Amino acid sequence: MQIQVLKSKIHRVKVTQAELHYVGSITIDETLMEASNIIENEKVQIVNINNGERFETYVIKGESGSGTICLNGPAARKVQVGDIIIVIAYATMDFELAKQWKPYLIYPDSQNKLV
Repeated sequence: MQIQVLKSKIHRVKVTQAELHYVGSITIDETLMEASNIIENEKVQIVNINNGERFETYVIKGESGSGTICLNGPAARKVQVGDIIIVIAYATMDFELAKQWKPYLIYPDSQNKLV
């Protein structure tokens, strides 16, 4: 049996930009991507702490060390600059493997930097 489990989480990161007139996606600082084991084009769920919105999109790599968290395209309507969000990625794996799986969890500071 295969089940979906939490693979990666960037917990409580601040939205730095929202670009409505863009193709769509979320741009994430490459440093945060690497630390959380999220790759470019990976599907992620976004949970907005400020307004309760939940939606899915895909990841675009942002400049390393920039702290960039930018919602692009229609997703820009679901956030405001300064909102706090959680970025979540899931993986499908065998049930027995999932019992031992340890997700990649990161907790950036208020400037979207690793601590």
